[in-house]
Amino acid sequence: MTHVSRSCASHPQTIPTTMPIQEEFKAYLAQVGYSESTRINQQRHLTNFFNYLQKPVEKIRKVDIQKFNEYLQTKPNKMHGGALSESTIYGNMATLKVFFNWLETNQTIEYNPISALKLKKPNTKIRTPLTTEEIKELFDTANTLLEIAMLHLCYSCGLRRAEAASLNTKDIHFTTQMLYVREGKGKKRRAVPITQKVSLALENYLICERPQTDEKESFIINRRGKRMDGYSYNVAIKKLKARTTITREVSPHYLRHSIATHLLASGVSLENVRQFLGHSHLETTQIYTKVNLRSYEL
Repeated sequence: MTHVSRSCASHPQTIPTTMPIQEEFKAYLAQVGYSESTRINQQRHLTNFFNYLQKPVEKIRKVDIQKFNEYLQTKPNKMHGGALSESTIYGNMATLKVFFNWLETNQTIEYNPISALKLKKPNTKIRTPLTTEEIKELFDTANTLLEIAMLHLCYSCGLRRAEAASLNTKDIHFTTQMLYVREGKGKKRRAVPITQKVSLALENYLICERPQTDEKESFIINRRGKRMDGYSYNVAIKKLKARTTITREVSPHYLRHSIATHLLASGVSLENVRQFLGHSHLETTQIYTKVNLRSYEL
């Protein structure tokens, strides 16, 4: 606490200079259609940047951006240990690029310190879908209706993490067995048909285990009685996986990747899988055809 007080006292202009701009930037991101989870991550990236640099935006130069990038290379990963991943570092730097480009467009700054910097994209990691046996183990290991509901949203319904977090109780129609994604990626809407088994599992959570809270709209509720965010979905799925014999990575996106692969392996057409996932272009869905589908036939 003492360190924070000295830091604030030595840079009295930092908070009033950056905070209003960050709030305006946050509003801009929402206006152009960034998802809530992306906006939260980008605000976290900016906060890290300004806490490290302690400079008002108009005084930031290219060398400051480079120093921050070097700092990220050595910063420890508090959650998993070791260094930050390439994708985490790239996400931080990509946020700065969007932020400073926005400031330049609005003529808030005369000099864009990141415009000449080329960002190194992380190596794309090939995601190996979970097998049907591994999916079954996850469901068998789940010991709460909440865990079962989360698995169904991410796997059986193929929702993105942000879509699951944004899901409201009114978006699930148990009678007609339809789930509606009101605002997917790019603000696109879609209807997802659900089986009777999935419908029953989601309804059981809603009736029997969902906490009584003032948060009336949100479907999945955390322990504090608030809407569960995308980050918490990730943590919860990883904790569930830790209780299984599965040794490789499991996340909401891996579950979504897995259901796409399993549907294609069972003979569902590429176009139907595209609609199910909410992809705008068939080319995006075609990445799942690169997997050896024979290994995943149901």
